[in-house]
Amino acid sequence: MKQYCLDTSGLSSPLEFMPEDIHPTVWGKIAELISQGKFAVTAEIYDELKRLPGGIGECVNAYEMALQLEVEDDDWDWQTYVGHYEKMKAKYQSVISEYNGNRKNTVGLNDITIVALAKTLGLPVISSEKKTSVDQDSTKRQKIPDICEKEGIKHLSFNELLRAEGIKG
Repeated sequence: MKQYCLDTSGLSSPLEFMPEDIHPTVWGKIAELISQGKFAVTAEIYDELKRLPGGIGECVNAYEMALQLEVEDDDWDWQTYVGHYEKMKAKYQSVISEYNGNRKNTVGLNDITIVALAKTLGLPVISSEKKTSVDQDSTKRQKIPDICEKEGIKHLSFNELLRAEGIKG
């Protein structure tokens, strides 16, 4: 059963700072969550996740069907997802990097897909992104946690995921 929507940064950043060879227990338990189907991702996010290195990358590749929700698959409400995605693309156009010369500190269209999926499924988003600081121009700079907050979606960091799942190193 799906419990979280996963952005690539939700695993890629922690992998960089907590390598599997040093933290095998943590990553073994994350692999279990993947195999149990607790994470949901869009096709766009899956394309990024499948490039992760090591055992986690292998696990992601082995459990594609458990992770990825595909548009036009009748097992979920993909029509509502597409509606949310299209509305968010228009609503947040000023902070979507592809529409603004790939400006830094903005979200990408792939980020919008995972937020739209979370909204559709009523699940939190796991990412390593931080909210935009109050001293930045919020009309031009936003990250996944900012969009989640505006859409009424819970955002969790990797450490918050570990706490929620009772995972300790």
